Amino acid sequence: MYKADDKRYEKMSYNFCGKSGLQLPEISLGLWQNFGINDDYDTMKDIILTAFDNGITHFDLANNYGPEPGRAEINFGKIFKENLKPYRDEIIISTKAGYEMWDGPYGGRGGSRKYLTASLDQSLQRMGLDYVDIFYHHCLAPETPLKETALCLADIVRQGKALYAGISNYDGHTMHKMHHKCDDYDVPFIINQNRYSIFDRTIEHNDLKKEAIDKGKGIIAFSPLAQGQLSDKYENGIPENSRLYNNEKLQAHVGYDEYRPHQIKELCKMAHKRGQTLSQMAIQWLLADKAITSVLIGVHSKEQLLENLKALDFEPLTKAELIQIDGITNNI
Repeated sequence: MYKADDKRYEKMSYNFCGKSGLQLPEISLGLWQNFGINDDYDTMKDIILTAFDNGITHFDLANNYGPEPGRAEINFGKIFKENLKPYRDEIIISTKAGYEMWDGPYGGRGGSRKYLTASLDQSLQRMGLDYVDIFYHHCLAPETPLKETALCLADIVRQGKALYAGISNYDGHTMHKMHHKCDDYDVPFIINQNRYSIFDRTIEHNDLKKEAIDKGKGIIAFSPLAQGQLSDKYENGIPENSRLYNNEKLQAHVGYDEYRPHQIKELCKMAHKRGQTLSQMAIQWLLADKAITSVLIGVHSKEQLLENLKALDFEPLTKAELIQIDGITNNI
């Protein structure tokens, strides 16, 4: 029977999520990739238990993670039941709904009461849980009134199916409006989940970061390595075994252009001068920002997880180094 490392809380620091009373670890584990139907169960189990042994108390999922929809929740639920159930009160589990999930008008992309309620019920069943700690509306849904989505989140919390609410992939303007709708219904909306990295500054440009700070909301940053670009394996170009290799559509989506190889080389030089890997420096770059509650990493192995966690062992980036990074990337 699994027994957690007694020193796990000595290995991690925790930040309050905005102005709420909830604390999240500086590094959280996301199950977007590598927890699907074709992934090795023992590897998945090793990643999750190693994460918990190192103070990662937050595990992030969504209804459609798989890539077969629901599969990541099923796999996590099995690992949780067999190993982590005695530690439920020490664990933050989040899931989401918003993207296409099942056929017909009630399981497609949106934010209706019908879809969100049904999806969360299915997620709880797949994971074998009575409740999740955070339930997110996963994406903007212009066809659904924000009032309806906010009211649904309020009902979900009052029914005890979630303790807190969050939104993901919103822009600042819509987040501002959602804050007020949630406030009308006393929804404990405490967190935004958004893509953010050295190479993706979208939340700086669409006012999401500014609004989150102003409204006292936390931010958890996903894709901190920009689909792997911010790692040593990209130092000499796109590696053949990567998702970006020969995938021009994905390259365009993540901004891999003619300038990117030079930027990666320069960032690698900077990281290596500090005695660390580029991925560790990329994580540190996010943690240097006090608006960021937690960095959400995704890994394919225990070894990659431990390599990412070592980012916490290095001296924080100095102001001069942060300016240098902006100079290398032309403050994207």
